[in-house]
Amino acid sequence: MPGLAQAQIADPTPGQGAPTPTPAPTPDSPQASGSTAAPFANEEPIVADDAFEAQLPKLSGDINAPLEPIQRFEPTVPAPAAGAPTPGAAPTPGALQDSIESFPPPAAESPEFAQPLPPLADFRVEPVAIAGVEDEKVGSVRYTTVLEGLDAVGLSGRFRTLSALEDGDGKAANATMVAARAREDENLAVRLMQSIGYYDGTAISTIEQNPRNSGNVRATITATPGSLYRLGTVRIVSDPTVPAGLIDAELNLNPGDPIQADRVQGAEANVSIRLPQQGYPFLKLGDRDILLDEETHFADYTLPVDLGPRASFGKVVTEGRRQVFDVEHIELLRRYLPGQIYDSRAVDDLRDALIATSLFSTVSVEPIRTGKPGPDGTEIVDLRVRQTAGRPRTLAGELGYSTGQGIRLEGSWTHRNFFPPEGALIASGVIGTQEQGISGTFRRSNAGRRDRTFQVIAAANHSDYAAYESYTTTFSVRWSRDSTPVWQKNWTYFYGAELVGSNEDRYNFNKGARDRGTWLIAAIPGFIGFDASDNLLNPTRGFRIKANVSPETSVRGTARPYARLMLEGTGYFPITRNIVLGGRARVGSIPGIARDDLPPSRRYYAGGGGSVRGFGYQELGPRSPDGRPVGGRSLNEFAIEARYRFGNLGIVPFVDAGQVYEGLYPTGQNLRFGAGIGGRIYTNFGPLRVDIATPIARKPNESKVALYVSIGQAF
Repeated sequence: MPGLAQAQIADPTPGQGAPTPTPAPTPDSPQASGSTAAPFANEEPIVADDAFEAQLPKLSGDINAPLEPIQRFEPTVPAPAAGAPTPGAAPTPGALQDSIESFPPPAAESPEFAQPLPPLADFRVEPVAIAGVEDEKVGSVRYTTVLEGLDAVGLSGRFRTLSALEDGDGKAANATMVAARAREDENLAVRLMQSIGYYDGTAISTIEQNPRNSGNVRATITATPGSLYRLGTVRIVSDPTVPAGLIDAELNLNPGDPIQADRVQGAEANVSIRLPQQGYPFLKLGDRDILLDEETHFADYTLPVDLGPRASFGKVVTEGRRQVFDVEHIELLRRYLPGQIYDSRAVDDLRDALIATSLFSTVSVEPIRTGKPGPDGTEIVDLRVRQTAGRPRTLAGELGYSTGQGIRLEGSWTHRNFFPPEGALIASGVIGTQEQGISGTFRRSNAGRRDRTFQVIAAANHSDYAAYESYTTTFSVRWSRDSTPVWQKNWTYFYGAELVGSNEDRYNFNKGARDRGTWLIAAIPGFIGFDASDNLLNPTRGFRIKANVSPETSVRGTARPYARLMLEGTGYFPITRNIVLGGRARVGSIPGIARDDLPPSRRYYAGGGGSVRGFGYQELGPRSPDGRPVGGRSLNEFAIEARYRFGNLGIVPFVDAGQVYEGLYPTGQNLRFGAGIGGRIYTNFGPLRVDIATPIARKPNESKVALYVSIGQAF
């Protein structure tokens, strides 16, 4: 249509590089007539001018009139005029509308599209099998790693431990991934060289096929360490210390030393640890400065240090929403005196003592400045104890089994702070195949002084063993110093008094039959032990020595005084990283009384999981004519075992030996041996032990196989 064409070509703006608009033709212009000047003059218009004007909406002459609603502009189809175009001519707008509306309707959708989608769990994706490719991922690349240059400076091992290429195990999705790992290892090699003083070190990686056209590649990391940098001057920027030169002595960095990162950081950490142990609790290290000289390959080291005041101990202050101890009891636990030079080890020790009470959910100890002058030019520093009470009650249980002794289940309920401070009330009971009993205990920890425990015990017990049957009531008091899993001590002890009433059966050799009797026993038991092992529940090195002495008197008609003595030593020797050789020896003697005058429960017996494994409980030693053990006045026991641990599991072969004697001295004659093997499951509360053993040269009526299940090592 000539009008539309004119509008389209007139859009570009004149004068800005656009073509100049062509003037609209008029009837008198040359373009209005003649085929040469007007090439489109003979063509029929697509829409006649009259029809086009008729289709335009009629607009109001008032420019301020409101817009008419869009609904009024409905397309209209004019009736065909007498001079309508013949077939083949350009359609009118109405004809175009008719042709659009005459499209056939869309075909109906397939019924499958209306069905619900199946759940994802029903999809089964089968791997695609490609002929000739087995057990490998499509598109994977295998590579080897070659390292050059780091052997000379001793970094090959550390590099391979941290290497991205080594971590990939020689496999990658594509060569690009291999190259990315190699670039990462370039940076690793440079960092490692700089960490030991080679600051000019460089590294480059190359990737090549090996062999050519094989699809496998070789990644080579080539490192060039360069020259080693050493310390030139070592300068500490700080106030003077008391004594003088304290920081220099603890830093211990000297001119000429290689600039090794772990060496420098370790020296600075030593200052941070040692100076608070010598009176400087508020010490702060600044940022070190190391200035490298590329020509001499020396470096100047500078460390700023803010000492803070030199301090002495003041008082204890405490805070917390749920406090457990008052200041007086906390001061009972400290191992320093006010006025002493501040020592962070004493602060750590106080915190450990508080944790060992098991009465806190959170507890911390920290120094706070007071600004008050102290002795020798120091400033007094108080210790602030922040405390929050934890749950004071505990339910505990222990289950064990051994051949000859049967099942033994022990449970207890404990309130650790029933009588503050640290006054615990404990109720416990035992149910077993051969033992039943109940007991109540009052225990005061840190009683009057740190690490001293006072306890009162009342118990009733029934025992039915092969050697005797007894009904026993016990009342005892005891003072002790004990080790705990949190606080293992070198020296431990206990002493006290014990009053026992026991009704027991025994074999009466005078009558040649068993009878029952009631004994009243008074004892003053004592114990002392030295523990140089590295772990309370699972030692791997060191030794322990224990000694028991118990002067006693048994009364049945007449009083008969005697003493029960026992000495035991254990040792632990690491053979390899995973194997520990353990040994134990025990001897005992009861002077002052004949064996048959002793209550059966106070005699010595041997055999069982804590004695000579392979034999039943109390099975070793002299026997009565009815075949039951009668015990003795002396014994000796020996054991050796190899503890092999792998991960949280272990295997322990062992050989035990022992014997019980009627006489006073453990002569070592007629020793009996048991051998076996055990399994260990190591947990955070100690090893779970399962041992199975058998007697060597077994005799009639002795156990064929003995099984022991308990918590903790045999010794």
